[in-house]
Amino acid sequence: MNKIRNFSIIAHIDHGKSTLADRMIQLCDMVTDREFKDQMLDTMDIERERGITIKSQTICLPFKAADGKTYIFNLVDTPGHVDFSYEVSRALSSCEGALLLIDAAQGIEAQTLANLYLAMENNLEIIPVINKIDLPAAEPEKVAAQIEEDLGLDGAAIQMCSAKTGTGVKELLNAIVHFLPPPQGDPEKPLEALIFDASYDPYRGTVISVRIINGTVKTGDQILFMSNGADYRVEDVGVFHLRRESRPQLSAGEIGFIIAGVKTVSDTRPGDTITLKDRPCAVALPGFKEVQQVVYSSLYPVSTDDYEDLASALEKLKLNDAALTFQKDSSAALGFGFRCGFLGLLHLEVVQERLEREFDISLILTVPTVKYIFYLHDKTVVEIDNPSYFPDPGSIARIEEPFIKATIHIPERYMGVVMNLCMERRGENTKYHYPMPGRIEFTCELPLAEVIYDFYDKLKSVTQGYGSFDYELIDYRTSDLVKLDILVNGEQVDALSQLTHRDRARERGLKACESLKEEIPRQMFKIAIQAAIGGNVIARENISALRKDVTAKCYGGDISRKRKLLEKQKAGKKRMKTVGNVEIPQRAFLAVLKSDQ
Repeated sequence: MNKIRNFSIIAHIDHGKSTLADRMIQLCDMVTDREFKDQMLDTMDIERERGITIKSQTICLPFKAADGKTYIFNLVDTPGHVDFSYEVSRALSSCEGALLLIDAAQGIEAQTLANLYLAMENNLEIIPVINKIDLPAAEPEKVAAQIEEDLGLDGAAIQMCSAKTGTGVKELLNAIVHFLPPPQGDPEKPLEALIFDASYDPYRGTVISVRIINGTVKTGDQILFMSNGADYRVEDVGVFHLRRESRPQLSAGEIGFIIAGVKTVSDTRPGDTITLKDRPCAVALPGFKEVQQVVYSSLYPVSTDDYEDLASALEKLKLNDAALTFQKDSSAALGFGFRCGFLGLLHLEVVQERLEREFDISLILTVPTVKYIFYLHDKTVVEIDNPSYFPDPGSIARIEEPFIKATIHIPERYMGVVMNLCMERRGENTKYHYPMPGRIEFTCELPLAEVIYDFYDKLKSVTQGYGSFDYELIDYRTSDLVKLDILVNGEQVDALSQLTHRDRARERGLKACESLKEEIPRQMFKIAIQAAIGGNVIARENISALRKDVTAKCYGGDISRKRKLLEKQKAGKKRMKTVGNVEIPQRAFLAVLKSDQ
């Protein structure tokens, strides 16, 4: 066990976590130059296309250190985006140490601090690493001083490297041996294994990623899941190299996988403890705290026949993405579907894309909302995340919406535009201080509903990419909210309803009407698209009717001949309008979503 080191790489977005992992894999001779490709650990197509890490990935690396001994490194590469911070917290629970990566040009950013606090909560040993020292704008000495002053970390442990060129990576690997502690545990005790991730293999069932705290597990053992009492026989155990590699056994301190023919996906829960059936441990491990969803949206299959497929796809995806929650939902316009909870809009996009790619299901989404609390006159309190369940406005005493504390790190010159952006989004209690010359840490309290749509994109564009953003939920506050209904031809479309602040309702309504006007095909009669709050219409667009030229056969003669034909056509259209239904295409639902983004 003295030769094992379990560690994670944590950092802000784009500070070089996956690139550093690539260099380590190459230095440990895990891959030939011919087989090597960038982002070795990012296995999903979406990750490669977007250049981001979504899933934390584990790999076991053998490393021959400067003292001549060979050590086993279990490396966990983590995502940087705030929407996937739950992935990071789960990955950290399987490690004893963490490499905190900091960009030599950008310095300390918002997510750097958030991830550092996560690592400290897990009592991890931290090695600060200044990356990208090869950049022309790099200021490693300045960043090192910032690490000592702002983060209070030991300056002697700071490592300098360039993950891109490979400079300093070998020294970093030796520093891991020197600074990070080996795992503690006893291979002879009853088995205690913590599940920190899982994935679904169509041929083998559930592949469970575990960290063995105490004891040993081998092929043929009868294992027991402590949360639900399900027991299985182990078919295979092993470690993660670039592919799964079987081993005779896994013992205390190691990270690896267990395959036990688990077909029922719901049996495997990240945070659960696995033990041996005939020699169980006394108490389960503490596990993870439940994740708090912040954005809610309903998913409906485009074809109603795909409902069962969507249900099983969500089950399998939840196994791999513990932050996703869902329950059954139905809509008059779209049929049966699921109401899902997400950690943010990027998380929502990734789930939608994975369902479409990995499970080949076409989806329609409703407008994303957050969870509101309604206090009614009869003293009841209801929590609502779906506009369909909006109570009667006459019965509402007050409505509260969630507020967040946003921490924004920016260069000093962008202070004005960022302040304006926060004020537009109903920001309050703004404060700022200077962590280092030329950089500002700006904090502001904002309604979550104003942030989930496009706040991050706007922040990136007004700060030319230099702004970094992190947030945490603080409390619920009273707000003047209304339900915005969209009516097409006088019929309410429940899937397009949204909850919004009264001041933003007209702007939202206009955008939705304009988007629908572009997407709904013209009919033989005129269609009115309206946005309304209760009985008051606040925005309207018209789709003009297709007209057949009924007067083409009238040459000359009295005008009353033409007028008679036009009146006859008008009467037909009026009759058609009263019985005609307007078919709303799928892309129209997506267009309303896009206008908000």
